[in-house]
Amino acid sequence: MESKLRSNVSRRTVIKGALVAGIGAALSDVAFAADSPLITKAIPKSGEKLPAIGLGTNAYSVTSPEDLAARREVLEHFPKLGAKVVDTARGYGESEVVIGKLVAELGNRDQLFIATKTPIRGDLRPGDGELEDAFARLQVKKLDLLQIHNFHGIDVLFPKLQEWKQAGKVRYIGVTTSTDDQYPQIINALKTLPLDFIQVDYSIDNRGAGDEILPLAQDKGVAVLVNMPLGGRRDGNLLRKLADKKLPDFAAEFEATSWAQLLLKYDISHPAVTAVIPGTTKLTHLRDNQLAGRGHLPTAAQRKKLEEYWATV
Repeated sequence: MESKLRSNVSRRTVIKGALVAGIGAALSDVAFAADSPLITKAIPKSGEKLPAIGLGTNAYSVTSPEDLAARREVLEHFPKLGAKVVDTARGYGESEVVIGKLVAELGNRDQLFIATKTPIRGDLRPGDGELEDAFARLQVKKLDLLQIHNFHGIDVLFPKLQEWKQAGKVRYIGVTTSTDDQYPQIINALKTLPLDFIQVDYSIDNRGAGDEILPLAQDKGVAVLVNMPLGGRRDGNLLRKLADKKLPDFAAEFEATSWAQLLLKYDISHPAVTAVIPGTTKLTHLRDNQLAGRGHLPTAAQRKKLEEYWATV
């Protein structure tokens, strides 16, 4: 038994190390996906389960062949690694168009949960055309999730989202924010609107949403997508801050072998969080991030230990 255990651990170490390093096609995505149990979270309103590590795409508005090839590679391997949630927005330049084109070429639309956001202008003065553009830009007939982007035009747009959900054009609807200035608005929306999802900023270094928003979402049965899980405008890129820091020994208790995995596992271990959407444009980063969505998650005690450790960083 002990020999078999050592063999399994060794295999896992070799496979993970090789995949994160991007070593050839000999070790396939299938081997990666079979190595540890996939962590999924249920959407409270439906029970549909989503893999906990998704993909943020605010850096997908690119035109060079090299940049397009890199993003195509990410979108090709993303579902093969067991992942599903792709989050984008009309406000991310041409990201919707790039994603729509690449996904159509790859033919893997049915393997993805595609979420986008309403135009930042947030009105219907030009008619429904600007909202309708999302379907054409993404080359889809139905959106999995349509979100009001940072509350722009919510009074006008939310009834339209409800209408589209009723008509079957959109499966889920929600609202987003990425700043604590809008926390009062998201709290009010959770209390007053029939939301399926919210999206909010949250990380080990930016835990404000954990005070009231996440518990309220859990109480209301609303799914939560987390943006900037590895840092953002307010707390900076956390991985850069940690570049010269040694991973703490306790990370091994929940199978985190990199800082990205440790930070993402912290985020998705919050009981209210459905999925996180780290921005990812490189296959090596994708594979590293996706390892956070497998195996064990930190317990409440381990989360506290990590928070205490973070105070010393």
